[in-house]
Amino acid sequence: MTAPTLETKYVFTVTAQIGEVVTAGETGIGVRRIIPIIGGEVKGAIIGKVLPLGADFQTVRPNELIDLEARYAFETDDGATVYVENKGIRFGPVDLLKKLKRGEAVDPKLIYFRTVPKFETGHEKYRWLMQHIFVASAARHADRVIIDVHQVM
Repeated sequence: MTAPTLETKYVFTVTAQIGEVVTAGETGIGVRRIIPIIGGEVKGAIIGKVLPLGADFQTVRPNELIDLEARYAFETDDGATVYVENKGIRFGPVDLLKKLKRGEAVDPKLIYFRTVPKFETGHEKYRWLMQHIFVASAARHADRVIIDVHQVM
């Protein structure tokens, strides 16, 4: 017998509004950056708003490979709070990544930005978020990050 074939299904999009980057400097493994998450919205199978708390904690390696770990929460339109831990990487041509750092527009298709979000909630209606694996494709813009979340079936 073989294992089940992996398939994914689009579930929702998170648009996280971000604040000014805080840099802790070179730490020996890369440059540590902290990017505040200050709001946003959730649209799709879940509707809600990103709460103005949390941040994306990044390590920028010398080759511009970025390890990231975002921690934040959103509130659904029916009042549930969902905690999010989203780990992943962003990588692409160095010149394009430097443009992104400066806040300049870059075609998201030219940057590899993938994450694995995990969710926690005590609300029964959304417990399914804790019972599945999710993957996401993301795009960084000057003032926001757009994350398309897919459920692994």
